[in-house]
Amino acid sequence: MLLGKQFKSVPIRQHCIIFLSLLLFVTGISRAQGDLLLYPKRIVFEGSKRTQEINLANSGKDTSRYILSVVQIRMKEDGSFENITVPDAGQNFADKYFRIFPRKVVLPPNEAQTVKIQLTNTGELQPGEYRSHLYIRAEPEKKPLGEEEPISDTKSIEVKLVAVFGISIPIIIRQGETTAEVKISDATFKMEKDTIPAVQFTFYRSGNMSVYGDILIDYISPQGKITRVATANGLAVYSPTPKRYFTLPLEKLKDVNYRDGNIHIVYSYQGPKPNIQAEQFIKLN
Repeated sequence: MLLGKQFKSVPIRQHCIIFLSLLLFVTGISRAQGDLLLYPKRIVFEGSKRTQEINLANSGKDTSRYILSVVQIRMKEDGSFENITVPDAGQNFADKYFRIFPRKVVLPPNEAQTVKIQLTNTGELQPGEYRSHLYIRAEPEKKPLGEEEPISDTKSIEVKLVAVFGISIPIIIRQGETTAEVKISDATFKMEKDTIPAVQFTFYRSGNMSVYGDILIDYISPQGKITRVATANGLAVYSPTPKRYFTLPLEKLKDVNYRDGNIHIVYSYQGPKPNIQAEQFIKLN
């Protein structure tokens, strides 16, 4: 009641600006705030390579400003992410072993900028995988000094929501011997919402490094005809997460009858020659 009386007795001319931070974990050539093109989608240092580049391009009609920083991230078993400050058991942060320049980028329309990632202090690295994430955040547009938005009611508080978009990509350093194995298990076929065919399965990862690859799912008819019914590119299971649950909808095609036949799930590492790492069959009734 006291707060209400204060609002009534004193004219209030305030703007309350709330910034909503939206963090995206990207695959492929990606966009932030609809205008930022970003490539590549991940940085991995192995062997003698010490410098890599990220290309940023503004495809919009306005000049955009971006701030580059580093965040630490945990992958949960459902594939979602959360920010952390202390590494989990078996996890190593990479941020002490690389530097980024520049850390602030201003991009006019249809302009591009190269950001360099350079290794440093690598003599301190012990064998294993180190991972941190580069976070590229769009800086909110600022009004020129002296320019104010009109206020229709000076006795009320106006709340303005400003969405701050960001993209996160992993920076991974691998030192010495690193190994990983992955298998697919618990694969089942189901109908999502009784109308959408889908498969559910679990990735099991072991070893001291993350895995990253593509999923291909084929339907095999009783006569042996193979039809591609789903793909998912850029699926990762980050160390030290031991497993990840995954559901993938399947296409409803005229020549595919999900009442019989088989479904073949394949997980392959990306590269010029895809390397099959895990596969699983589901027999349909």
